[in-house]
Amino acid sequence: MDIEEGRNRAQALNDGKQIIPTIIFDDGSILVKPSNAELAAKLGISPNAKREYYDLVIVGSGPAGLTTALYAAREGIETLVIEKGGIGGQAGVTERIDNYPGFAEGIGGSQLAEQMQAHAERFGVEILPAQTVTGIMADGDHKMIATESGDEYYSAVLLAPGTRYRRLGAPGEEDLIGAGIHFCATCDGPFYKNREVVVVDGGNSGVEEGLFLTKFASKVTIVVFMDQLGTSQILRESAKRHPKVEIKLGKAVQEFKSTGHLESIIVQDRATGENEELFPAAVFIFIGLDPNTAFVKDLVETDKYGFITTSGTMETSLEGVFAAGDSTRQVASAVGEGATAALMIRNYLEKQQGNPGV
Repeated sequence: MDIEEGRNRAQALNDGKQIIPTIIFDDGSILVKPSNAELAAKLGISPNAKREYYDLVIVGSGPAGLTTALYAAREGIETLVIEKGGIGGQAGVTERIDNYPGFAEGIGGSQLAEQMQAHAERFGVEILPAQTVTGIMADGDHKMIATESGDEYYSAVLLAPGTRYRRLGAPGEEDLIGAGIHFCATCDGPFYKNREVVVVDGGNSGVEEGLFLTKFASKVTIVVFMDQLGTSQILRESAKRHPKVEIKLGKAVQEFKSTGHLESIIVQDRATGENEELFPAAVFIFIGLDPNTAFVKDLVETDKYGFITTSGTMETSLEGVFAAGDSTRQVASAVGEGATAALMIRNYLEKQQGNPGV
């Protein structure tokens, strides 16, 4: 089945909506936008870790989480990584990473994530996939981590839950997510071969994804809220020179129109107030990221944006719970924070339970 056939089949199964993912199994059963737990159960992936107690449980398998796991495991610290989505976090679904040292020709995000996972597992890190952490509770020196499957694990904790794509909040957006509105060019771009698409954003992420979409789309229109592209000079020049790319500056998205699937998008000129209607096959939104910290909002202190605040030792407001992540939206900084967190956690564990195997 090619991409076109797959799209038509998904629409037929979902009353004309292109809902991704729609998964058809050999036994004829179908799952539409299943939770990770539902998909794992269908595929026979165990929702249980090997044991109940670990020296360290890491929530999230992005570059920060995997680096902490690697460094900790090398110190003899028994480590479990719990991941609700794909290994590698946002980096894992990035089409190409060109600024991570050591890869002169760049590297695909999924390839980098696979190498980080293999490196951590080489030193005995256990990774529990497709499980969502639902809560963390204090229990003396260690913490109890609860998952959606009902299991509980006891250990020190590193929070590296990553982020999720921010939404515009414009009328019509919610009903079209997965049915014409997307947040991942790598995932959904191939469905729009030889069709026109719109990218909303003018930062590095949006322009990078827009240039990637030119591999499939006949035209990519980048709608930018500001009066100029907020990208590096290299990306700015690449976008301006590309024959398939049109850039619309100073435009605000007002509405998405649909009849079960995306029909058009209304954008307003911020200077004149004039509205313009565009008719793309799809819209890809890259306007930033929000932290996945709702499950700990009453447990540890966060800033006004919801990001976890830490001390100089990477410890949160709750003793024994540490945090690390992509504070500058760069893989290199996430890796650095992960390595630092591992060293701080080692020191903490030494104080709490003696030398864990240094």
